[in-house]
Amino acid sequence: MKKYVVIVSLLLVIGFSALAYAQVTIKAATPFPKGHIITEAMENFKAIIEENTKGKIKIELEIQKDSEEGVNDKCSKGEVDMQFTGGRALEVFAPQYFFMNAPFVLKDHEHFYRIMKGPIGEKAKAQILEKGNMYTLGYLYRGYRQMTSNKPILDLKDIEGLKLRLPVVPTWIKVWEALGAKPVPVPLPGLYNALKEGTAEASEGDLTQISGYKLYEVQKYLTITNHLVSFGWVHMYKPTFDKLSPEEQKLISETAEKVCMTATEKLLANENEILKDLLKKGMTTVYLDEKTMTKIREKAKPAVEELFKTTWPVTTWEEVLKQ
Repeated sequence: MKKYVVIVSLLLVIGFSALAYAQVTIKAATPFPKGHIITEAMENFKAIIEENTKGKIKIELEIQKDSEEGVNDKCSKGEVDMQFTGGRALEVFAPQYFFMNAPFVLKDHEHFYRIMKGPIGEKAKAQILEKGNMYTLGYLYRGYRQMTSNKPILDLKDIEGLKLRLPVVPTWIKVWEALGAKPVPVPLPGLYNALKEGTAEASEGDLTQISGYKLYEVQKYLTITNHLVSFGWVHMYKPTFDKLSPEEQKLISETAEKVCMTATEKLLANENEILKDLLKKGMTTVYLDEKTMTKIREKAKPAVEELFKTTWPVTTWEEVLKQ
């Protein structure tokens, strides 16, 4: 009888030991390529989590395997556990707050942070959680969005009739149509080929996108418009997060915030270096004077105001600018 008791006890010890050291695998995905600031943040997240848990939590990365739309869809369904991406979740699950990721609306990155820390930001995150089944764990500065082209853009008239590659985002399309452009909606993975093959003749995006997707190989001019302050977001599938222990949840949340802050600080410090590198690789920079930019913003203004009435009615542009 003692023999059986010893064997049973041993099995219980082994079972509890295995349970205590059971590895948790978290799949994290991004549509962006290696070298992109958002991808770097995700890789940094993996390194910190695995080091701090001594491998108990393993972060499995999917880099540039799907579009931004696909990654967001997977994360909301739990096919991946985390996404390090752009503003797709905001657009899909909290569309009334998507003005935070729209052309000509916000002043700068600090303006974005003020909004996210206030009631508007809290309501947007709550809606992403309710509709998308995802917690918002952080956001990082990606830089201002600029324009690229093979013909110089010197004035508003150069935008008129321009075949401009845009992400498949209806609100952005409306604003650029108001400026006279002919939007060519193309998901992010098709950006380079759309420009190379001439489906589109120009694009817009932040410097990390322009550099990461090697647009300097297919575009000659970089026009500084600062038309949108761009951010990356980190979201996590709610059921995955809820299964973690309180200590693990705390580590995941704090690490997400940390890597976002690190990425933001890095980009703010190195944005000019990215620009210099693009120039070394053959791009020519065009700086528009304030008179020209005022003309462009005034042309876009009615479309933005209309979107606040029809698509973003939770607030007004005037109230947003007061934040």
